[in-house]
Amino acid sequence: MADGDGDGGNTIIIKKVKKGGHAAHGGAWKIAYADFVTAMMAFFLLMWLLANTSEEQKEGIADYFTPNPRVSSSTSGSDGVLAGRTMSPDGAMISERSAIGVEVTLGPSEEAVDDPDAPPGEPDPDAPVTETAEAKAAREAEEAAAAAALAEQKAKFEEETEQFEAAEAALKQAIEEAPELAELVNNLVVDHTPEGLRIQLVDQSRKSMFPSGKADPFEHTTELMGLVVKAVSNLPQKISIKGHTDATPFRGDDGYTNWELSTDRANASRRALISEGLAPDRVVSVVGRAAQDPLIVEDPTSPQNRRISIILLRENKAVEGQEASATAG
Repeated sequence: MADGDGDGGNTIIIKKVKKGGHAAHGGAWKIAYADFVTAMMAFFLLMWLLANTSEEQKEGIADYFTPNPRVSSSTSGSDGVLAGRTMSPDGAMISERSAIGVEVTLGPSEEAVDDPDAPPGEPDPDAPVTETAEAKAAREAEEAAAAAALAEQKAKFEEETEQFEAAEAALKQAIEEAPELAELVNNLVVDHTPEGLRIQLVDQSRKSMFPSGKADPFEHTTELMGLVVKAVSNLPQKISIKGHTDATPFRGDDGYTNWELSTDRANASRRALISEGLAPDRVVSVVGRAAQDPLIVEDPTSPQNRRISIILLRENKAVEGQEASATAG
């Protein structure tokens, strides 16, 4: 304050106003901020899980958080008779704690006995089936018939194999006893195949069965076929004839190829066999194979691939293990 002098004696008063200080901040905002950060982290974690999980994984997570329908949704039991309290084993004592009720479905006891008064139900698929005497007799008769049929098939197969072996021996003996055909012994090849007994008239480097590019057989080829007819004339099997050439390309007039040549040679062989005494109705197949089935696989152009195959077809198929043994024989 200052004293006023002169000019009417007015007094000038200066008042200083002191502003109040700020109130102290509390820590509540920190808790709110932490809750917000936690919620955001959970939100982003949820977004990441949704973006990086498969449908099967999502279903598994959903199933994990799905409430169990067998667990009671009410845990208080306040609507019950005891208002959520349970009776303890000690008479009238009351427990203030109540356990969550869980419903458990028990299966039938192993010692359960069927009620004779109960209505008939579905038969138990796991129950053992008792075979009746009639069913057992029918089954045994069927098994016996199957075994008899198998034994008969086996006997016929063995009989047929013996016939083939006898024909093979007779053919080899016949060519050995014919001096004029002694040089053709290497042109005759006999073996056993799944189809049956295969007799092959095979070209050699210095002895052919047909003229080059022709379908009419040489005279010695016809004589060999006569020996074949004598060896198989008394057998009942049907006959298949196949013609083969080597892989050397052949093209005659009008597109005539190894296919036509092999077929014509097979058909010419059929006529020669019939002229030598083979019954015509025994021939059931005449096929030209060209170079598709070489005898010498590693050398498709070998002369031995040019051949005629005369096959006595088996009437009885081989049973287990017999086909291999017959081929080896």
